[in-house]
Amino acid sequence: MRSSVRRSTRRTSGGAGERRRTRVLAAVARWGHRWRVRAGRTMEALAARWGVVTARPEAGMATAEYAIATLAAVAFAGLLLVIMRSDEVRGLLLGIIREALSR
Repeated sequence: MRSSVRRSTRRTSGGAGERRRTRVLAAVARWGHRWRVRAGRTMEALAARWGVVTARPEAGMATAEYAIATLAAVAFAGLLLVIMRSDEVRGLLLGIIREALSR
């Protein structure tokens, strides 16, 4: 619904509207400055971290080697378990133990 009150299209210099606009623009400028500062700090931190990562390219190798050695040990233990459960090996081990105890 349209109002019957006609608004003036003439701009006034100064006044409350102009002061409010100035305050809003100043706030936007401050926020933009803060954002640029934060972005700059983030980029500096990323650049410093990248320098650390690329300076020591083999820093994580010990962890990878431990993981591979652990997997190899588990695989070897599984193989021994399968071998020890076979009847031939069980009979051979029991024969060795009986002979050792009979002496």
